[in-house]
Amino acid sequence: MKSFDAIVIGAGQAGPFLAARMVEKGMKVALIERKFLGGTCVNAGCMPTKTLVASARAAHVARNSAAYGVNIPGEIAIDMTVVRARAETVTMNARNGLIGWFAGMDGMTVIYGHARFEGPKTVSVNGETLTAPRIFLNVGARPVIPELSGVNDIDYLTSTSIIHLDTLPRHLVVIGGSYIGLEFAQMYRRFGAEVSVIEHGPKLASREDEDISDAIADVLRSEGIDIHTGVSDIAFAKSSDGITVATDSARIDASHVLIATGRKPNTDDLGLDAAGVITDGRGFITVDDRLATNVEGIWALGDCNGHGAFTHTSYNDFEIAAANLLDGDDRKVSSRIQAYALYIDPPLGRVGMTEKQARASGRKIMIATRPMSRVGRANERGEIKGFMKVIADAETKKILGAAILGIEGDEVIHGIIDAMNAGTTYPALQWSVPIHPTVSELIPTLLGDLKPV
Repeated sequence: MKSFDAIVIGAGQAGPFLAARMVEKGMKVALIERKFLGGTCVNAGCMPTKTLVASARAAHVARNSAAYGVNIPGEIAIDMTVVRARAETVTMNARNGLIGWFAGMDGMTVIYGHARFEGPKTVSVNGETLTAPRIFLNVGARPVIPELSGVNDIDYLTSTSIIHLDTLPRHLVVIGGSYIGLEFAQMYRRFGAEVSVIEHGPKLASREDEDISDAIADVLRSEGIDIHTGVSDIAFAKSSDGITVATDSARIDASHVLIATGRKPNTDDLGLDAAGVITDGRGFITVDDRLATNVEGIWALGDCNGHGAFTHTSYNDFEIAAANLLDGDDRKVSSRIQAYALYIDPPLGRVGMTEKQARASGRKIMIATRPMSRVGRANERGEIKGFMKVIADAETKKILGAAILGIEGDEVIHGIIDAMNAGTTYPALQWSVPIHPTVSELIPTLLGDLKPV
């Protein structure tokens, strides 16, 4: 049996950085990863997909260049082998960077294999037993495949497998109208495929306010994406040239199907029962406000704990654990203000409460909106789709939430994120002197338009 000061299972966006901090403190750490360092973000999520989004945007700009006085003769052609290779290069550079970083750390032992608990302080991997007083789980999540008629009879794609396509689909059908599905839908439409989105719920991006969801649908429809919402029945069957997708309202002849209906935690094969670790009904590991499980000495970080499904929330889990365990701090998950982005183009930047949540809270609230067509920078760039929206507490003057669907919305939202984390009131932000011409310069103007509702 090999002994360590700590064992980290899973090399996503929390575990490796926590392992490195512990090594800096002189600890002996084992980092166990069953597949690739970097987790979903590096290998199947943020980095490859946003690289693909960038390629798709380049194609879109090229096709529309004449509007800017730039004439490109001939048809814009997409080389999917180059597109795929570019994304793989970005992934490999990041993965290899982690490999090199860990290789230079005394006290760090990286083990590739499938770890399972044998008890609350012991795990087995590759036929060996390891033990440590502290064990951290950062095992991530994977795509959910729903039980739909005929789904097991077709060769469907997931968000993990679709990034490896090196040919262009004739017609891509996306099952699921949430963030992952919508990003791939617009991406492949811009590459040149016909694209249909099928969503069970009444609107796209269901966690957003209706006006935001409607604006997202308008953006996608304007690019020729076929959207079906409120679909109750979906069935698949192989056809002579692809896949037939039948719903209660349509029949689509597809070449490819992407299943993008959510993700589930990779916790079902860790032997959690042997350690006594509790999970909820969906398989997420139950943790307290400091990320500790019900078993002393075991923590769960990242997607597998159900407290955030983003790279930045996983990394913040690392920050919380490191601060509490290594720096004598007392940081809590409940102090985190949720923020995220949807990387269609234009992107959606989101922070805090939606209007629906703010109204339901019983607060007296104020709301302001501004179309991107009234933003100078957006007009100069010729990208005026979308709008800004902010919600504030009428009594405390604190900002409760915001949504910016528009050019650079994923960057502009950070001014509001920072203000909310600092506890700044919206009148104080109105006195800032922003740079012109930018999109962010309209935040003080937007706040000045707040009206009680």
